[in-house]
Amino acid sequence: MKQASSLSLPKKIIIGIQFLFVAFGATVLVPLLVGISPSIALFTAGIGTFIFHLITKGKVPVFLGSSFAFIAPIIEATRLFGFQGMLSGIIAVGLVYSIMSAIVKWRGPALIDKVFPSVVVGPVIMVIGLSLAPVGVDMAKENWLLALISLATAILVVVFAGGMLKLIPIFAGIVVGYLVAVLTGNVDFKPISDAAWLSLPQFQTPQFSWAAIIYMIPVAIAPLIEHIGDMYAVGAVAEHNYVKDPGLHRTMLGDGIATAVAGCMGSVPNTTYSEVTGAISLTKVTDPFVLRIAALTAILFSVLGKISGFLESIPGAVLGGIMLLLFGSIASVGIKTLIDSKANLNKTRNQVIISVILTVGIGGAIIQFGNFSLAGIGLSAVTGVILNLILPEKSKPVRMKRE
Repeated sequence: MKQASSLSLPKKIIIGIQFLFVAFGATVLVPLLVGISPSIALFTAGIGTFIFHLITKGKVPVFLGSSFAFIAPIIEATRLFGFQGMLSGIIAVGLVYSIMSAIVKWRGPALIDKVFPSVVVGPVIMVIGLSLAPVGVDMAKENWLLALISLATAILVVVFAGGMLKLIPIFAGIVVGYLVAVLTGNVDFKPISDAAWLSLPQFQTPQFSWAAIIYMIPVAIAPLIEHIGDMYAVGAVAEHNYVKDPGLHRTMLGDGIATAVAGCMGSVPNTTYSEVTGAISLTKVTDPFVLRIAALTAILFSVLGKISGFLESIPGAVLGGIMLLLFGSIASVGIKTLIDSKANLNKTRNQVIISVILTVGIGGAIIQFGNFSLAGIGLSAVTGVILNLILPEKSKPVRMKRE
């Protein structure tokens, strides 16, 4: 893996900025869809990432960002309880993470091995990537030419390039895609011209609302499971078991506190970011310092209006083309998890668990009871956990290539 000893500081800076570009698509898209400024999302993503790295002793290569799982609940909760009331729900979601962290600390990693064996974690990681695929396709179909040029550039770089260029396939794809978009008249420069050179993020204070809290708490289930999948996915790439070192209780706590802080500032939740997990899988760069560079860059971009305006001018199709590769990379890590853990796919119980997780997660199943709803990654993971616990025999725990 590309660690600190093998990368110079200039290379770390460039790759760190690349990771921010990868995260930028959703980090900006989510706040735009829920009606708040992208600058506050960039600011809290950077602050949240530093909080996460502090709690996890700087060991885990993670960048926190906005999760697509929160879009619909935030929009509906804002409609029902007002934006400031909804913010109290986001803070509650962060507290749920913290409570789960304490439970994991109390029971130890054995609880994770029992509840989340390889036949649950592997397909859940696959669902994380494949369920996001429509997002990438929707962005790409805005202009398939730009999307395919960006995608082709990233593929050519990651497969055939050498040296420094091989480490920045996403950055290269975005740069080439953007240049082609400029030449073909597909870039709207208005966000750049309208932006001030310096502007502080628009902070808002939460307003306590029990109704919003009760409404938002169930939303924590999906990103919580996604977090566990991401920890295994990043661990598989880095060949290090982050669930044990620094511990899943620390990574969960990092997500929880970062999300609560974001809610206090008037932003969207910060959770472990699947898009960046895909970029780590693609580049094989697992130095946590590089992700801290991405966090610092996000904070700087949040106060530099012209840079934020430039980033907003990147066509969605360019980002969509890159996402087609990244989301597939996440799914492939799920397959690798099953292989490295030597899961016995000849066993009927394992086939049943994997099959149901994939069909429920990708098929769009949803369960609703009043204001409570469970769908996608969360529903597929819960289904897999229940099947694993009630079906006879046991499945092998997740194992990395090296531990």
